[in-house]
Amino acid sequence: MLTMFVLSICLVIGTFGYYLTLKTDTPYGLLDCFHNASMILSGMGPVMGIETTSGKWFSSFYALFSGIIFITNIGLVLAPAIHRFFHKLHLEEGKN
Repeated sequence: MLTMFVLSICLVIGTFGYYLTLKTDTPYGLLDCFHNASMILSGMGPVMGIETTSGKWFSSFYALFSGIIFITNIGLVLAPAIHRFFHKLHLEEGKN
């Protein structure tokens, strides 16, 4: 639940960030910006070519931000399983 909330917020940031920074003579629509943001957030890479300087700056920082968010979410998803695994390895002290 928490991971879905974090991913949703990051996707909204990416979508509107691309939408606001990629304004050119032929502006990209929200669907194109959503598509690009979701591909970057999932680690697949950018889909559309970025022509504006502000778009390139945003894309660079959003890619770094997305990498950190991706790793953090993997940690949140795997934490309960890893916690359970370490409990299985627990050895009680004092028993022979």
